[in-house]
Formats: sequence, structure tokens, C-alpha cells
Amino acid sequence: MKYNGSPDAPAADPAVDDAPTRERVATTILENGPSTAADLAVQLGLTPAAVRRHLDQLLADGVLEARDQRITGQRGRGRPAKVFVITDSGRDHFAHAYDELAAGALRYLAETGGDEAVMAFARHRLVDLEERYRPLLQTADPVQRPRVLAEALSKDGFAASVSTTPAGAQMCQHHCPVAHVAEEFPQMCEAETEMFARLLGTHVQRLATIAHGDGVCTTHLPHTPDTTSSPTAERLPS
Repeated sequence: MKYNGSPDAPAADPAVDDAPTRERVATTILENGPSTAADLAVQLGLTPAAVRRHLDQLLADGVLEARDQRITGQRGRGRPAKVFVITDSGRDHFAHAYDELAAGALRYLAETGGDEAVMAFARHRLVDLEERYRPLLQTADPVQRPRVLAEALSKDGFAASVSTTPAGAQMCQHHCPVAHVAEEFPQMCEAETEMFARLLGTHVQRLATIAHGDGVCTTHLPHTPDTTSSPTAERLPS
């Protein structure tokens, strides 16, 4: 992604006010989800003023949008800080290699082999990924498996994170390299959800996907693996 500042923009320290740093700001938000200017300053080692300059440019470019921060628990005094999120057009700046070629190939597969053929392809493309992840999860403590899975996904570019909920864990993937294709072929998401269920040895429930217009792909992972029945993958109705 390359961002070029306006020639009319005020002069600033070239060490911090340049396109590569704006790219770092955008990438950090993509990987970590909605972020405040203060969060970004700490994570990137920049001054708040420098971060705000980059955010202003990214907002003007349509790469980011500002939203009100969601407050849980008791709210403090003053207005809540704004959080910045990647827009759909901002995601287009990141790599979605060969989207149209892949979509065209899948359309042909659907026409000649039906939806079952597309699903078979979606499952097949994850075989190597699953084989690499399985040893990592098998040697991990069951409680730590969601975190191990998220770390493995992040190394492969999915920018995944895990948070604990009363009912289990919730895994968020802030980037999906096949999101544009999955908009037309949800089998890509379904196959991935099935893989998570097999790797974790429990049912999982897909709550949201980037392909369906959500900000992140969110999956609910129960606390305790169900060893009494075969793992299943669930997703909410579209």
C-alpha cells in the first residue's frame, strides 16, 4: 500500500511523516482491529501528534473511518475516544491476489460440477494448512489451543487474536486473503470453520465474516472440548 501526502500538507519530521509510516499505521489497525490514536502511538513508538497526522491523511484517502468507542462497564468523564477502523476500500489496498481469476475459476467449477465441487475445492485448499497446524495444537494444553491457533493463523497473514468470554473464547481474524472470493462463494468460509472444529476437537460457531460485510471474521470457541460427540461447525444464518 502506498500513501502519498498532499503537497499542501504542513511540513513535518520526514522520519515520521511519510508514506511507509502511514502504511505501518494502517497495517497495525488491520492486524489489531479498531484502535485509538493513543494506542497507535504506543504500539508504533510515535508521538500522538505524528499519529494524528497520519490518521487524518488515511481518513481523507478513505482507507480508515472513525467510530465511537464502545464502552463496557462504568463510563468515565468526558467523551469516549474515537477508534479507527479499516474501510472496505482500505482493505482493497492490501493484497487480494488473483481475486478475479480465482472467482472465474470457481464459477466454472460451479457450472460444471455444482456446489459440491466448489465445497470440495474449498476443503482441499486447506489441507496443507491443517496438516501444519495439527501438531501445534495436539501438543498444546486444551485451554491454550485457541491462542495457539490464532498465533499460527497470524503467521500466515490472517491477523488473528483471541479474547476470553464467559461461554468460551472468541477468535477474530482481522484479515482474510480470500474475502472477495468468499463474498460469492461462502463455501470458503464454511470449509475454514470446519477446519477449526477438527483442529480444536469441538464444535465452533461462526458469528461474523469479512466476506459478509463485517469488520472481522469472528468465531466462537467453547471452553471445553466435547469428547462425547463428533466436532461440528456451525454458522449463523445469512
